[in-house]
Amino acid sequence: MRFRHPDGTVVHLAYCANVPAATDLDDVLAQLTEHAEPVRRKLGLGVLGLGLWLSPPVASALVEEPRQLIRLRAELAARGLAVVTLNGASYADLSAPTVKREAYAVDWSHPRRLAYTLTLVRCLARLLPDDVPRGSVSTLPVGWRRPWFPEHEQAAFRHLAALPVGLRQIAEDEGKPVRVGFEPGAGCVLETTDDVVRLLDVVDREWIGICLDTCHHSLTFEEPGEAVRRLDDAGLPVVKAQISGALSVPEPGSAAVRPALRALAEPRFLHQVRERSVRGVRGVDDLDEALDGRHRLPARGAWRVHYHLPVHGGVEPPFESTVDVAAGALRALLGNGRAGTDQIEIETYTWSLRPDPTATPDPSTLVAGLAAELDWTRRQLLGLGLVPLPA
Repeated sequence: MRFRHPDGTVVHLAYCANVPAATDLDDVLAQLTEHAEPVRRKLGLGVLGLGLWLSPPVASALVEEPRQLIRLRAELAARGLAVVTLNGASYADLSAPTVKREAYAVDWSHPRRLAYTLTLVRCLARLLPDDVPRGSVSTLPVGWRRPWFPEHEQAAFRHLAALPVGLRQIAEDEGKPVRVGFEPGAGCVLETTDDVVRLLDVVDREWIGICLDTCHHSLTFEEPGEAVRRLDDAGLPVVKAQISGALSVPEPGSAAVRPALRALAEPRFLHQVRERSVRGVRGVDDLDEALDGRHRLPARGAWRVHYHLPVHGGVEPPFESTVDVAAGALRALLGNGRAGTDQIEIETYTWSLRPDPTATPDPSTLVAGLAAELDWTRRQLLGLGLVPLPA
């Protein structure tokens, strides 16, 4: 979907197709058939924006084997789908039984992270529709904070210095610029707005900016309008915004709540937890640690937990969703007379809080949920004065 902002900017709305994760090109094409095309039809759209996650082998094959990329472009066009962004945060296989910290294993201190990101950028430059002037690739928040020694930071900044050089070269080669957005997240080198402003002070802002993930941002307890203002003051562009809710637990110390929380402590993904108190925000790296670990949280204040929840529907008590943070981020970015980003992406991969919060729903349920999320976001954008554009 495309919208015209009052300032004239064309804003793209897409959904991130990482549910389920695709590990080869056939998986990607199966997603288009089972999920993406039915979502487009359900919403009555001529063209649906799509953000893909491509594993390192798939991305390399698309760049190195032109016939595969031609095939993917043809399949996208035939289904009325437009790829405007790629999710490059995880190097690991998202469909693995256990992901946890493996998602951060190849960080920006590794040359493979730079190579993978530039491969994704070249891929996207070749996949962008002819009438879309630029694209975006999101990436992980530099690295996991432990271990993060001076040699890690030095290597990371060497690769960050090389990134815009590669981005310029690809833009010259392919005729389409693609920007990279670092996606702050709990437990990472970039977690809060303070981290972003301090550590990314030296990046080339023409090519590098922030991917503002509203689930991740919720865990900082920062007001989204203030965060956007600080990024703007620092000259750091919001390359794209990813929209989903986080799990909110108003009374985590309640005896009635603890069993429900324990049921959500599962082995596949990290579920970082942050607690707000009068002394600030403190946290741990996973839900089981927050509940029963050696450094368990005191549960005197509200908790927010890293679960990407759909924005269109609430959750059952004793839980809540931070959908208000997602709405606040959209207002801050697009509701004050100037477009603070031109790419919005729905990113949800937790569709049920019981019995298995990480299970992929059946195709019809997933299609209905994705369509409802896109419709919720579309209505938010219309309420901010954006005007839908024809496909």
